[in-house]
Amino acid sequence: MIAVTVTVVLLVVGVAVGVVAKLTGNVKHEDVTADDLGATRPPKVAGTAMNVLVVGSDQRNGKNAKYGRVAGERTDTIMLVHVSSKRDNAMVVSFPRDSLVQLPACRATAALPGQQAHLGMINESFNSGGIGCTWKTIESLTHIRIDHFVKVDFTGFKGIVNAVGGVDVCLPEAVNDKKALLHLPAGKQTLNGEQALGYVRARYSMGDGSDIGRIQRQQMFIASMVKKIMSGETLSDPAKLVGILDAGTKAVTTDRGLSFGVMKDLATSLQGLDAGQIRFITTPWHYSLTQPGRVEWVQPQAGRLFQIVAKDQNLQGVKGGQAKVGRSKIQIELRNGTWRSGLGTQVAAFLEQRGYHITKIGDTARKPQAKTTILYGPAGETRVPTLTADLLGGAPRELPAAKTNRLVLVIGDDWKGLKALRTDDTESIKGFDATHDTCAT
Repeated sequence: MIAVTVTVVLLVVGVAVGVVAKLTGNVKHEDVTADDLGATRPPKVAGTAMNVLVVGSDQRNGKNAKYGRVAGERTDTIMLVHVSSKRDNAMVVSFPRDSLVQLPACRATAALPGQQAHLGMINESFNSGGIGCTWKTIESLTHIRIDHFVKVDFTGFKGIVNAVGGVDVCLPEAVNDKKALLHLPAGKQTLNGEQALGYVRARYSMGDGSDIGRIQRQQMFIASMVKKIMSGETLSDPAKLVGILDAGTKAVTTDRGLSFGVMKDLATSLQGLDAGQIRFITTPWHYSLTQPGRVEWVQPQAGRLFQIVAKDQNLQGVKGGQAKVGRSKIQIELRNGTWRSGLGTQVAAFLEQRGYHITKIGDTARKPQAKTTILYGPAGETRVPTLTADLLGGAPRELPAAKTNRLVLVIGDDWKGLKALRTDDTESIKGFDATHDTCAT
């Protein structure tokens, strides 16, 4: 997430600002060779499309030591930014770092031991073989030809958020997370760099405490940042734009082929792209039955998504369900009205697998509740059919005084679970675009 934020910002901001000589020297480079990527790579199907692997590094030495001293360097986030051949749309695909996948063999380097082919966590590749091994891993899993990479660390991320002037988010409740160094009241907040880093890193203190929930929150943060960058207020301020570019180029490490000049040329070709043409998608997944806490990718939906990216096809042509509002735009608060311990967390996982956003898990004031109920306000009415279509039972009940579009799912003793997902249901690969507003009622 940290890296993709900077990548998107550089692409968008570069449109409005000419080449500044010192910016070229800001960008750090790291070699990724043919030996790193192996002899068998996916073909480049769409010749002029661009696929950029973006990773956020959680290396915790130097300025990053205050976030906890942990040896080595891991990817706290892995995403792929796809820019279409016509430069008229972009996709940001997230790969859950808890993904259990078949990892390829990677060669050892002077500093890293390399990797044997095995079934393991997707983010092992970075710690074992560096960015070259991560690049090879994503290509082998998705069959998408990657052109470049971008890596950003904690400190660089904070700098670009501050250069933007802070980013707006909405919190359903107060957050006090000592591990993420984050303490915020409920409601709409404008986060500075330090707060934003805590917000995108926090896991157990927000939502349902899962890595999937954190990915969803990170994607919405990017959307909020992109909207601010693309607003007239920012684009009309040359000093702010130069500051953003300076912070952004200082924050990144790239392959040598992705120079500042290439970034600038790409940004120029994206002139006219608006926030509604940038989509955020999480690889379709479900929790592993063999290794608790890990996730596995759902097929054929994941393969279909990767094929769309590899062939540079438009997601607008993907047919989903008949819902008026997509699952990825619906926020749900869960209240367990039964005495079945852990049921709320279990239901949250099932709903997140479908693409819903879980804002909070709790218990009802009184137990047991006989009936499963969907509580909604006037602003959330259009979201109810989407959720009811996925449940095996549950009666909607309007709360006329409610001011939010968030739905509250009260789990009763009659809870029967979710309907089986159709194999042709492609809603999970639609995602949402950068106009999505988490603060809208």
